[in-house]
Amino acid sequence: MIKLKILYFFILAMITISAVAEDHGQTTANKLPAPIIAPSHNLSTHSVPVLDATMSHLEIGEGEPIIFIHGNPTSSYLWRNIMPLVADKGRAIAVDLIGMGNSGKPDLDYSFADHYRYFSAFISTLNAKKVTLVGHDWGAALAWEYARNHPQQVKQLAFMEGVLPPTLPFASFEAMGPEMGNMFKAFKDPIKGQELVIDNNMFVEQILPGFVNRPLDEEAMNQYRAPHTELVSRKPLLAWPREIPIGGEPKTTSKAMEDIRDFMGVTKMPVLLLYASPGVLITPQDVPWYEQQIHQLETAFIGQGLHFIQEDQPEAIGRALNDWIRRH
Repeated sequence: MIKLKILYFFILAMITISAVAEDHGQTTANKLPAPIIAPSHNLSTHSVPVLDATMSHLEIGEGEPIIFIHGNPTSSYLWRNIMPLVADKGRAIAVDLIGMGNSGKPDLDYSFADHYRYFSAFISTLNAKKVTLVGHDWGAALAWEYARNHPQQVKQLAFMEGVLPPTLPFASFEAMGPEMGNMFKAFKDPIKGQELVIDNNMFVEQILPGFVNRPLDEEAMNQYRAPHTELVSRKPLLAWPREIPIGGEPKTTSKAMEDIRDFMGVTKMPVLLLYASPGVLITPQDVPWYEQQIHQLETAFIGQGLHFIQEDQPEAIGRALNDWIRRH
């Protein structure tokens, strides 16, 4: 399993650093025929005061909140084709994390702790006794951390392609393998990290389209680009990979991953794991670990996909979520 993950991260490194990746047309020849996945949506957009800033969200439906949480480098836009499929089950809300999407961009470090603080404050604005959380990438980690700290408020939790145990934390750069270890050393380097993520915008321009199993059209790419057109607005995009816990650093995210792993083993809340093949962070080979760790776990295979599976299989994800929410 570890070797497989290293292979995927090696592919990621090649996409992000190789000059070949500069030409997106060269990376699509072996991909699936493009399905009809709408780049536009009719969801309502809202903005609310949160701490010293504002946070925006997309919304559809009424009732108990179903909160969708994105990761790096995406936004609430990632969930546009999934939310309507659960709108008959509650108030579907896709939040833009602080510094991302249309949310405010205050002067922060954009650490995991910063994101958690603003995300928690955002949920408080909903005045909801019970919520359902649906997380992806770092959004999955935020969902689990919130559920750990608010077990009485979180009714149930669904996650996919999460930055989570058992993959994290990593023991050392060396334990990650040479390609993956060198890539994250570059992210943490003050000069190389700036060049790769801030100057070249590689998370949006290379990693995102590279880990969708179809060519993303220009309208969708422009939607993902829009929040980070200015160099200073890309600060959160660099902060996220620097928050990956390696060798006990950063201490906050290392502790968070350990706490989440422990919580997974004791929680009795209903949990849904959605996974794709081949996947990246959560592969089919990882599913047995979660089945053994989480008491009330259900799993849903949603078909072929890489990391940003909402852009590959929105209908399968939405229907699986709808059925799971209906039964709980």
